[in-house]
Amino acid sequence: MEEGDAESLKHLEEESEKLTKKIELLEFQKLLSGPNDRNSAILSINAGAGGTESCDWASMLLRMYHRWAEDQGYKVEMIDVLAGEEAGIKNTTVLIEGDFAYGYLKSENGVHRLVRISPFDSNKRRHTSFASVEIIPEVEDDIKIEVKDQDIRVDVFRSGGKGGQGVNTTDSAVRITHLSSGLVVQCQNERSQIKNRATALKVLKSRLYEKEMNKRQATQQDSYNQKQEIAWGSQIRSYVLHPYNMVKDHRTDFETSNATGVLNGDLIGFLEAYLKQQKHD
Repeated sequence: MEEGDAESLKHLEEESEKLTKKIELLEFQKLLSGPNDRNSAILSINAGAGGTESCDWASMLLRMYHRWAEDQGYKVEMIDVLAGEEAGIKNTTVLIEGDFAYGYLKSENGVHRLVRISPFDSNKRRHTSFASVEIIPEVEDDIKIEVKDQDIRVDVFRSGGKGGQGVNTTDSAVRITHLSSGLVVQCQNERSQIKNRATALKVLKSRLYEKEMNKRQATQQDSYNQKQEIAWGSQIRSYVLHPYNMVKDHRTDFETSNATGVLNGDLIGFLEAYLKQQKHD
């Protein structure tokens, strides 16, 4: 084979590898169809009981997710961190910014367990440490309230004052009913029907906005309550560094003996296994 042919073959192999990775990525992203999957992610890690051991484990998890995010080309921004008394961190919150960050990481919610020979134990005994991970989507305050004419019914009536006295003799008061939600607002402060309509519409939009915000908060509370039910010891994943190397996800049974690789950010196998399981359930 001539030198030019060898270089061309190498180039084709490289391009083929890049194309294969792009196809695999597209196939993987088909699994990310949730309403917030495309959002950036807010990651929180809290050390469990165990003092320095758990604080060190929390810092190892932070490093693992940081490495993973960098490999994906995501931006990582530290929001808050509380250092441990001797080593590691007690808790931290970071923003992982980029497309599908939440979709990828939502599987990480739960308790993570580490088994290893403690570097803080002079007797070199094996220790088990726990840390909890919480992933929520970054949701911007971008609720757009649009009220179309066909969405409402507008009634006009004559304004009335206290004691039944007439404020005016024209039908200037306005009542607006939002048909889909059933919300009703009315305004009769102004003598102008146009002004009363504008004010009533403004109030309706505010109430629709509040209704949507309450809906979001209820969804977030449900997610929080589910997280609160996770007890220490009911781990979703175990990382064993002694007497052998293994990382196993207890929900999907996906496991690998390359614990070092996982702690350096190689999480794709675990993320993909979880998403596939959720797709089939």
